[in-house]
Amino acid sequence: MKARKFLKTLPMKFYLLLLAVVLFSFFSNDFGLVDIQKTAVILAAGIDKTESGFSLTAQIAVPKGSDRSQGGTSSVDIQSEGETVSDCVSNIFSETGWVPKLVFINLIVIGEDAAKEDVVSYLNYFLRNEYMNDSCHLAVCEGTAHDLLSSKSATDDTSALAIQKLFSTAAEKSGKVMPNTLKDFAIGYYGVSKSSYLPYVRAKNQTGSTHGDAENTSGGGSGGGSGGSQGSSGSQTEQEKIYLAEETALFSEGKLVAVLPPEQTLAFSLLNGNVVSGTFNVKEKSGEAVTLTVIENGGGVKIDMKGAPRVKMKIDLTVRLCCRGTTAPIEDISTDDVKPELLDSAKEVLTGYVQALWQTGKESGCDLFHLQRDVYRSSLKKYKEWKDYLLDAAQPEIEASVRSLR
Repeated sequence: MKARKFLKTLPMKFYLLLLAVVLFSFFSNDFGLVDIQKTAVILAAGIDKTESGFSLTAQIAVPKGSDRSQGGTSSVDIQSEGETVSDCVSNIFSETGWVPKLVFINLIVIGEDAAKEDVVSYLNYFLRNEYMNDSCHLAVCEGTAHDLLSSKSATDDTSALAIQKLFSTAAEKSGKVMPNTLKDFAIGYYGVSKSSYLPYVRAKNQTGSTHGDAENTSGGGSGGGSGGSQGSSGSQTEQEKIYLAEETALFSEGKLVAVLPPEQTLAFSLLNGNVVSGTFNVKEKSGEAVTLTVIENGGGVKIDMKGAPRVKMKIDLTVRLCCRGTTAPIEDISTDDVKPELLDSAKEVLTGYVQALWQTGKESGCDLFHLQRDVYRSSLKKYKEWKDYLLDAAQPEIEASVRSLR
């Protein structure tokens, strides 16, 4: 009763004011909803270097048909040029009428030639943008970013979504890929080591799979015989692609200085303790290949500055037998036990991978393990003494420990 009495005593002006606020909120910005007809929802961006500045390829999501069989995410690729990345983004609006919206970007791809210059000159636009997601994935690609993003994926509706799957948590745990984000790359660049890494993406033709334009291949139903023949002769098929990111691009002071092959990428991932259920191959005495699965992954990289600098690189694994390259007896298949000779082979293989990884980082000048940062944090005096030639002077001490699950 008291509540009803209170409501009756409220003046009518209060209700009118409340109604005005609600109407103003609705008609001013549609309560924050995105108008898909006026907004360019950018899924991915590709950056290439041109003679006059930059080329930006934006992969923009567009609505698909209402038919359930045609569900998914469709996209259109818009390429724009300018003296800065900001110019390129602004030109997308002036050339298409769509307002670019960066909040949905989950992938930025840098072309190979553009990566050979200081990439932060391209990325600072995204670092400064308050709507940009810091966890956006970065990658370098073979050739141009425009060609990669405009290619037809064999596994997804858009190339951007297919590439992003390569950087999933499951893929990282396999040890096959080392993903990195906009935030972490910037931390490495602006840190004492001035070094970082990005996955290196290649596109590969999917054998026996092509994508054609249905309108071109079907011919013109109402266009008569000549129109149909022109449509048939003008039909084109596009080779569908699959994408690989098993290599890792190394950066020093923002510039691409080396590319790690898959074996060294695996070693890098193992040293970081990322691998769970990943696999690698070793050799039996007969030369036959055997695949081992990683069950537990430990270890790391530490620098010892007592006397001459020493870098202690350790891999500590628990593995089980996954499969053999030859026919195995039933008693071998029924157990996961790894024989001592295979464990010794695994230690030798992994030690070789780590040694090659260290040599690549040393020759390229990339402080991949942020050793200078560790020395800077532990002793400023030691850092000033060794900062100019730490990578050249440091000696690696590699330890690989591999044990069987049983």
